Amino acid sequence: MKARFLIPLALFFVLMVFLAIGLQRDPRQIPSPLIEKAAPGFSLPQLILPEKTFSPTDMKGKVWMLNVWASWCVACKLEHPVLMDLKKVNVVPIIGLDYKDKRPDALKFLAQGGDPYDVSVMDADGRVGIDWGVYGVPETFIIDQKGIIRYKHIGPVTAESLQKTILPIIEKLKDQ
Repeated sequence: MKARFLIPLALFFVLMVFLAIGLQRDPRQIPSPLIEKAAPGFSLPQLILPEKTFSPTDMKGKVWMLNVWASWCVACKLEHPVLMDLKKVNVVPIIGLDYKDKRPDALKFLAQGGDPYDVSVMDADGRVGIDWGVYGVPETFIIDQKGIIRYKHIGPVTAESLQKTILPIIEKLKDQ
């Protein structure tokens, strides 16, 4: 009789332990299975010049940043000035992946806030984002000279995350 009541109680405590562990984790630190793996390939039309395409193979031999963004994304609007400042110092090529967006809306977004991207491509149906393991926008990836993903930042890039984490990773990769 007692055992019948102990089983639900034990299950409750096990669930509480998992909940406590989960609440202590930083939601922006979702591990990516793509870290230390080759960047997924794609060939997409450029946003500004749709008759031209871009592929990650175009960046072989360079350390570069892929920033997943969208005109409808509120957090993307928050990180946009940080990316504009990064573009001014020209530390790393910034490639934009416009995720599940409409071309006119994306062009308007860049016309209003400036264009921090060396190239931005259209991922209208989100398939490339899925291949890259995108959970939501914005997300930023750092890719090395060999095309290996070395870092993934979830959420808006802030001045602090740029200075403390992203730029040191880029500098280290450039020195290799």
